[in-house]
Amino acid sequence: MKKKIIIIGSGFSSLSAACYLAKSGHQVNIYEKNSTPGGRARQLKKDGFVFDIGPSWYWMPDVFEKFFNDFGKSVSDFYQLERLDPGYQVYFGKNDSVSIGDNLEKIYDAFEEVEKGSAQKLKKFIEKAADNYKIAIDELVYRPGVSPLELITPETIKKLGYFFSNVKKEVTRDFKNPKLAQILQFPVLFLGAKPADTPAFYNFMNFADFGLGTWHPKDGMYSIVKGMVSLAESLGVKIHVDSPVDEIVLEKNTAVGIKLKGNTILCDIVLSGADYHHTETLMPQQYRTYSEAYWDKKVFAPSSLLFYVGLNKKVKKVSHHTLFFDVDFDTHASAIYDKAEWPDEPLFYANFPSISDPDMAPEGKEACFILIPIAPGLEDTDKLRDKYFDIVLNRLEALTGQELKDDILFKESFCVNDFISVYNSYKGNAYGMANTLLQTAFLRPKLKSKKVNNLFFSGQLTVPGPGVPPALISGKLVAGLIEKN
Repeated sequence: MKKKIIIIGSGFSSLSAACYLAKSGHQVNIYEKNSTPGGRARQLKKDGFVFDIGPSWYWMPDVFEKFFNDFGKSVSDFYQLERLDPGYQVYFGKNDSVSIGDNLEKIYDAFEEVEKGSAQKLKKFIEKAADNYKIAIDELVYRPGVSPLELITPETIKKLGYFFSNVKKEVTRDFKNPKLAQILQFPVLFLGAKPADTPAFYNFMNFADFGLGTWHPKDGMYSIVKGMVSLAESLGVKIHVDSPVDEIVLEKNTAVGIKLKGNTILCDIVLSGADYHHTETLMPQQYRTYSEAYWDKKVFAPSSLLFYVGLNKKVKKVSHHTLFFDVDFDTHASAIYDKAEWPDEPLFYANFPSISDPDMAPEGKEACFILIPIAPGLEDTDKLRDKYFDIVLNRLEALTGQELKDDILFKESFCVNDFISVYNSYKGNAYGMANTLLQTAFLRPKLKSKKVNNLFFSGQLTVPGPGVPPALISGKLVAGLIEKN
């Protein structure tokens, strides 16, 4: 039966769900608080420079392709993809970096150059990671997290040990060289939790990284949003921007609409792709499934301090994606996850999209986006932002042997306070809830409210987890549950 469905927020999970629901014949309206659709995937354009404000890594291209295939389309119908070579570069000191090439043979060679005999170890490691990736995609991530039984298949039973071991243990057992160990651990550190707290099964991210590669959509990650918006609108979805939702309207324990700018808009189903914690605050306390104490105890993936810098010259000795691991990896991880404090010596990531995509900066100039992962909920002041900008810029200059300060045309920043005010993000988290054992699959907040009928959720605080590909999957999963409702 055709239903009127309201979706709160227009991030990847919301757009994904909207497409599936509209394809099934439902009337779908999306309400987005900000002036552009895309949720955390937004763009900053200034003086001819273009920056992705949110996600900047394009991994797991198969998930994007599957999404568009479900509608008889292909990624290439909406945006142009380029596989980056190198996928990324990692600095460990001055004139000391490792580049991760665009195929496995190049990566094996790079590992072998750092440590003799590591290429063979990496081949075996990636074979296992590829196997786990196949199981994750085929058996796990497309399941809605309703029951623990979803995790029990003949294939997952064979992998039980990987759920009770951890990424750090598995990596350091085979790779004694700290540089190689850090390269293999970074995907989970930046996107989820301490490697020592992340189930070893998540090494499938290493296959996503090395095997499937790092890609760049022409004109930036916002091209994906534009593609999804185009698809959604072609299916009849209506997207309303500058439309912050003030309240979820309830009749007894059933969601019947939303309040927006003093108006009540009625519907049959409410789906929120906005921050899960924030969404529940749009209802009286007794209708919230998860308490403040529940959220406070959860392990969150990092927040970020971000800088968007327009430079008056091209930057040398860096790649499109460049990681700076010239300081202690574990100490920074501890500052995020154990101590919840600003790191004394931060790891950081710099993105120079104009190296691969000349349209993202004026000719002869460079767009530079810098990210420092930090604990959610930290104090956020202009003084702290300036302090850390100086720290990372000084190191960027020292490690690459060039001066950049005098070539800065402008600098803008984004941090905890902005994540809270712009996205209603719990404690200013950037990536959602960490991938720990006790926060996996059915142990994450549910896609369907336990206390309110006809209320559903999607996105990185629910199933299957943080990151853009999981968000696309989350939209598909919740659309499936709504269909069964």
